[in-house]
Amino acid sequence: MKSFEYVITDPVGIHARPAGIMVKEIKNYLSTVTIAKGEKSVNAKKLMALMGMGIKQGDTVTVCVEGEDEEEVAPKLEQFFKDNF
Repeated sequence: MKSFEYVITDPVGIHARPAGIMVKEIKNYLSTVTIAKGEKSVNAKKLMALMGMGIKQGDTVTVCVEGEDEEEVAPKLEQFFKDNF
């Protein structure tokens, strides 16, 4: 399992358009991707569940990638978060 923490810097937090792009991309991977905030965690392939977390600017999220292609997926997702959230 690979994981990283990220502090959301976007003033709107995790919002629909980039979250939708991320979900589409994650669906192409074999690994399971989970995004957690505090005690709550969701499967990152589920857009509505992700949006329902209400992640805002300043929140710290933990992204966990587990599966066959985790070595490739984790750095891509970390860069995506830096570029979009």
